Amino acid sequence: MAGHLAARCPAVPVLHDRRMPGSRANIDHIAIAPSGVLVIDTKRLKGRVEVRKPFFGEQRLLVAGRDKTKLVEGLHRQVDAVRRGLALIEQDVPVSGCFCFVNPEGQAGGSGIRLRCTPTVDGFELYHPRRLSKRLNRDGPVGRGQIEVLTEALLELFPAA
Repeated sequence: MAGHLAARCPAVPVLHDRRMPGSRANIDHIAIAPSGVLVIDTKRLKGRVEVRKPFFGEQRLLVAGRDKTKLVEGLHRQVDAVRRGLALIEQDVPVSGCFCFVNPEGQAGGSGIRLRCTPTVDGFELYHPRRLSKRLNRDGPVGRGQIEVLTEALLELFPAA
């Protein structure tokens, strides 16, 4: 994933495999893009990825028919940690999270994520690598100078795992 992002988004700084403060957990990727800071949770899981929205109850994230909704809770914790960290340095910047499902080797069918629209679960978008690259390359309110300041701050706040 790191190689893909470096090749497809050369102007977007991406921090890979960062430690979460006060936890043994890690953050797969933090991208500092013109559209804001994006926390990316990369998953290499076999099977069709889908979001089920029951009439009553909460959305569920399913992979190969198995309930993987707990992944959403983990991404919420990661995004909250990045927001809290940036609040310390008083940077007003959009912070969001997403999942990127990487097609496992030998799986011809891929993740089954639709190509034309981006599904979401609990506000987090579900991407495949090419669509994520397009998202990171979009224009936005964050200027080049602010991207550099944010990158330096995030490097300090979230050391390598």
